[in-house]
Amino acid sequence: MSKTASSVWNECLSFIKDNIKQQAYKTWFEPIKPVKLAGEALTIQVPSKFFYEWLEEHYIKLLRVALVKQLGEDAKLVYDVRMENNYSSSNPHTVKIPSSNRNPINPQGVTVPMDINKRELKNPFIIPGIQKVKIESQLNPNYNFASFVEGDSNRLGRSAGMAVANKPGGTSFNPLLIYGGVGLGKTHIAHAIGVEIKDKYPDKTVLYISSEKFTQQYIDSVKGNTRNDFIHFYQMIDVLIIDDVQFLSGKTGTQDVFFHIFNHLHQNGKQVILTSDKAPVDMQDIEQRLLSRFKWGLSAELQAPDYETRVSILKNKLYRDGVEMPDEIIEYIAKHIKSNVRELEGVLISMIAQASFNRKEFTLSLTKQIVDKFVKNTKREVSIDYIQKVVSSYFELDVATLQSKTRKRHIVQARQLAMYFAKRMTKASLASIGSQIGKRDHATVLHACKTVDNLTETDKQFRKYVDDITKKLTF
Repeated sequence: MSKTASSVWNECLSFIKDNIKQQAYKTWFEPIKPVKLAGEALTIQVPSKFFYEWLEEHYIKLLRVALVKQLGEDAKLVYDVRMENNYSSSNPHTVKIPSSNRNPINPQGVTVPMDINKRELKNPFIIPGIQKVKIESQLNPNYNFASFVEGDSNRLGRSAGMAVANKPGGTSFNPLLIYGGVGLGKTHIAHAIGVEIKDKYPDKTVLYISSEKFTQQYIDSVKGNTRNDFIHFYQMIDVLIIDDVQFLSGKTGTQDVFFHIFNHLHQNGKQVILTSDKAPVDMQDIEQRLLSRFKWGLSAELQAPDYETRVSILKNKLYRDGVEMPDEIIEYIAKHIKSNVRELEGVLISMIAQASFNRKEFTLSLTKQIVDKFVKNTKREVSIDYIQKVVSSYFELDVATLQSKTRKRHIVQARQLAMYFAKRMTKASLASIGSQIGKRDHATVLHACKTVDNLTETDKQFRKYVDDITKKLTF
């Protein structure tokens, strides 16, 4: 039976598949199409110039051995490279490029690695036409560990971030997922890790990007028929930081492409850092295979700062800005602004602005005015402690009984209602809610929320409980 391009290439693929990881095989060999066999020269079509260069640099020895097995010592490989037409992406043309392996294969299989700077890489972050690969990190140097105030609410996240910065890709915190509510410092820690890595390892390629921008770049790559270049670009990153990963929810194509990028980076010892306003268990419309990977490393929750941490944050901000403020004013702000760091800093900026414009000193009355306005104009988040107090009071229980292990029906229902309202009215994760309401796990909280939903629809008396408690919590 005479050999064809397809039969030779299929035999080569069988050999290659047994010698590399499955993900590498899917990424780099499945997209290749056999085109022509002329004597000992096999022509294969690859999707881009970058693709062919990557094969030449990383897999030439493997390709040589596979081809020799099929075509003998004089085997040659020619790439039919699909080149995009700038005027019509639907009308690409191809350029034939011989492999660097033009001569018969030598016994040692020695190859000369290509210079990475010669690649014409589609970089989403640089102006088209610039040939040199230069990836700007997109990091904010002001967000560093020195300016991040540590407290009980964020200690795990900060410590894990420091560990990753000291040894990117070399700890069990890969990926590192930092999650928590708005304004608690997730983005700050993510940037701080990147800034620290760039300082300690200048040669590492670090990239920070929001998931919205990542999604837009992916959409653009699909429109421009450059999807493979998009994937290859991100697979070159040493430390990838993706902010607000929950925004990938429902975006199936973006999730799929991120899945392949994540696998490649993780398998090659690269570091992935993610931030989210939800724990993995609470993320909706994210593929299960992606969620499972988010759980491979460490998920660290940032919670609202306690009073002492809030005071430290205010003092740190004032010190950095070179502003002096009486302790009683700092303490007043810390006592009344409890939800997040962003609001604390917002009040401080308003105070400084008012005092500067009106040439007034910082006074307690001015502070009260600004704090009152700020609190009034800010949507307040009910705390889990407050929810437990309101529910306990409604059922004439104390909070300790609500949190206890008892299985008495009315107490179980009260506990389930507290969990339901905590899920509905706070940004806390299921794990955090369970921990604060009697040290339960996230599955218990999930079950409680489903039970309350079912009973509200089927039980008139229970629906009245929900309506009454809702009024107490919102008025």
